[in-house]
Order: sequence, then structure tokens, then C-alpha cells
Amino acid sequence: MKGNRQFQSAGGAILLIICLLSFALQGAAFQSEEETDSIEYGIFSVLPAVTAILLAFVTGEVLLSLFMGIVVGGVVSGDWNILQKFLIPAIGSRQYGLILLVYLWCLGGLIGIWTRTGGAQAFAEWSARYLVRGRCSAKLFAWVMGIVFHQGGTISTVLTGTTVRPVADREGVSHEELSYIVDSTASPVAGLIPFNIWPVYIGGLAAGSIPLIPDQGTGITFFYQAIPLNFYAIFALGMTFLFSLDLLPWTGRKMALAVERVKSTGATDAPGSSPLVSRELSEVRVPSGYRPSPLDFIVPMLVLIGFAVGSYAMAGSVKIAEAFALSMLTGFLLARVRGLKFSQIISGFVDGCKGMTSGAVLLGLALTLGQVSKELQTASWLVENVSTWVTPLALPAILLGLCIVVSFSIGTSFGTFAVVIPMALPLAWSLSPDPDYIKLCFASVVGGALFGDQCSPISDTTILSSLACGADLMDHVTTQIPLALVAASLAGVCGAIAAWMIL
Repeated sequence: MKGNRQFQSAGGAILLIICLLSFALQGAAFQSEEETDSIEYGIFSVLPAVTAILLAFVTGEVLLSLFMGIVVGGVVSGDWNILQKFLIPAIGSRQYGLILLVYLWCLGGLIGIWTRTGGAQAFAEWSARYLVRGRCSAKLFAWVMGIVFHQGGTISTVLTGTTVRPVADREGVSHEELSYIVDSTASPVAGLIPFNIWPVYIGGLAAGSIPLIPDQGTGITFFYQAIPLNFYAIFALGMTFLFSLDLLPWTGRKMALAVERVKSTGATDAPGSSPLVSRELSEVRVPSGYRPSPLDFIVPMLVLIGFAVGSYAMAGSVKIAEAFALSMLTGFLLARVRGLKFSQIISGFVDGCKGMTSGAVLLGLALTLGQVSKELQTASWLVENVSTWVTPLALPAILLGLCIVVSFSIGTSFGTFAVVIPMALPLAWSLSPDPDYIKLCFASVVGGALFGDQCSPISDTTILSSLACGADLMDHVTTQIPLALVAASLAGVCGAIAAWMIL
């Protein structure tokens, strides 16, 4: 039976690919017949993202799904040489260089060093002794760490997941539970606690879009004022808090099965799953004679957080690469000072980099698919085809839903902000210039964009949450989406009620 199901899934996936390629070929042929200076791909622009997302759910093979999405992008664009068109520019970009430096070398190297010093394990034992008293307190510890590490989605997921996974494993928390808590605090909390790069970035996008926001300074202030109306972020964070205390009345069937499994068998992953974390990152091999200490973990983390926060306070931007590099170097030197041999440190560093390879490949393909969506103007098409039939009362909920679709399709909140905010704010202003109404629409855009950043299987935050927590990517996605949809539904209702009260 299992073989038949796999065969049926594979057959369905192949049929899906054929259908999508057929539509794409028709679209490409149609576009080639038009003599226009600027090509508009229309509905065909969503095919690459739809291909990747549907295949990810049908097959569970995210690498293949991302690659097929890129292939379909090449067909739609009429350029079959996807290496030159998409892959090489994306892989050679500064953004992917940052991914390799931060996540593959610095983060992977630091975690690898911890497998030799036992620093993370020592910190976990210390936490379990003083802060954690069981499953609930371990999950609450993860939630609190997500609040503490509020600098942004990717940073928060990596720091929180790396810190709490040993504690959660020790107390019998499934990786589906842990990755949901980590992911659902990472992006939402960044939208609620404004001590990061988000106000500067989003305020800059909003600057000059409407008379109410003439410059970036006003845009930053506007971001702060709109925080209480970011209903999705509030509900997402609140539901995660209740979930960590086992007080959430409904968690979805698959999440409930994960909880039941880990309680009855102790298995943190489902049978047949493929956790992103590797043996190199999870197997602790402390050399004889070396005494692990929580300081091996705490000191590099304090350097990382202190430098990130300090750079933002002094320069107005978070120096991500420099913070991770300095943290890794601190871990390296601290291990040597405390007695670990250079050869042992280098061995741990190399093993850690090996363990991050699968995540780096996934992020590279996700970044490439994002370039495909940008090239085909996917987000712009979605926005333009919704903005023609809105009403003032429905606009906040529509913007929330639109940004959910856009961010889930392209896998990034920042990309969604860049496309939607310059269009959404003038639209809202044309319907009602009331400042509170504009703030509500502004917050709806931010909240909807957070959904995709948190839930999309092609989002770097989703991938890194799975990687840091040792979860299977699709297990994480499918257990998280039902809960996120509840938060989004509640946010949509609250947005409609708030619009009615304001107008």
C-alpha cells in the first residue's frame, strides 16, 4: 500500500508538472506573438511559485520542487537557459554570499565547535537545572528565547532554535512543536518589537507614498503607531504562548499526532521523516580531558547579540555578517584558551560546515526562485488584480489576504513589503484619508507578509527554523499552517471590525 501511495504521488506530481509546463508554453508562445517593449506575463507569472509549492506538498521533496519551479520560470520567461538566466546570478549575488558566510561557515562552524566543546549541551543542562522543569517549561523557554532574540526572522530562528533544541530534546518536545514555536515567534515578534531593522526598512518604503508619510522619519514613526493594529502578529504570538503552556484548545490533527507520538514513544520526529539537521550538527564528541562549560555557549552568543544590537544602535543597521563572524571567532578562541587543540577545533568547524550544506542548498534554490518571481513580476500581478474591486470596509482584510498569498508564493516578507506597500497605501488613502484607517491598512500589509515568511516552504525563515530545530521541513510546514490560518482568520475579522469602527 505504501508503495502504491508513493507511486500515485509521483504520478500526480509528474502530471502536475506536465500541465504547468503546457500552460507555461502556451503563455510563452502567446507572449512571443506580441510586439511589445515590456513583456507582461499575467497569470503565467505565478506558475513557478505555484509549481514549487504544490510539488513540495505532493512529493515532500523540497529540493526537487524548488528546482522545478525555476525550470517552469525559464519556460514562462522564454529563456530555457536557467543557469545563465537565474541560477548563476542568484548564486553569485551578494545575498547568497551572505548566506554562505553566515549560515554555512559562521553558524555551521560555531555549532560544529560546540560539538567538540559540549558548550550547547552544557548550557542545556544548566537551563534544565534552573529554568526548565518539563515539557511545558521547555516550550515556554523556547517562546521566551524567541522574544529575546527579536532582531528579525532569520537571526531569531537560528539563535532560538540552536539554544533551545538540546533542552527541548531532553524534555521530550517534538521537533514539530519546537519548530512551530521558534518560527511563530521569529517573524511576528520582529513586527511587534521595533528594536530591529524593520521600522527603518518599511518606513523607507512608505516614505512619500501618501501625504501623511512625507519622509522616512515619518514612516518609521508610522510603523510604531501601527503596531497595536498588527492583529496577525498579536494572534500568532499569543497562540504560540498558549501552545507552549498546553492551553491552546485546538492544534490541528497532525500537530496533535506529533504530541501524542512524542509522549508515547519519545520520538521527536515522525517515522520516515528527513530532518534537516545532520549528524555533524547533533552528535557531541567532546575530547577526553576537556571540561564542557556553559561559557562555551554563552560567551559567543553574548558577543553575537551585543554586536548586533550595538551596531544597530550606533549605525542604524544590524551588521549580521560581522556579528556572526565575530561570534564564531570568539567561540574558536575561547575553545583554544580553555584547552582544546587546534586540530580538534578545526575538525569541529569543518564538520559543522558539512552539516549546514543541505540548508545552504535549499536557501540558494529558494533565493533563485525569488529571483524568478521578481523577473516575472509575480507580486505586482497579484496586487494589480485585487486592487480593482475593493471597498473601504473590506480593504484591511483584503490586504491581509493578498499579502498572505504574495508572501507565501515568493517566500519573503521583505519582498512583499517592497511590492505591496507603495501600492497599498495610495489605494487606502484614495478610499479614506483617516490616519487610523491608513494605520490599519498598513498593519494589515505587515501582518499578511509575516504569514508567508513564517509558513511558506520556500521561505528562508521556514527553512532555517526546521534546520535549527532539527525538523523535517514539510512536517514543520504542514503542522504550522493550520495554526497560522487560525491566527490569520482572527486577524481578518478584527481588521474588518476595526475598519467599521474607524469609518
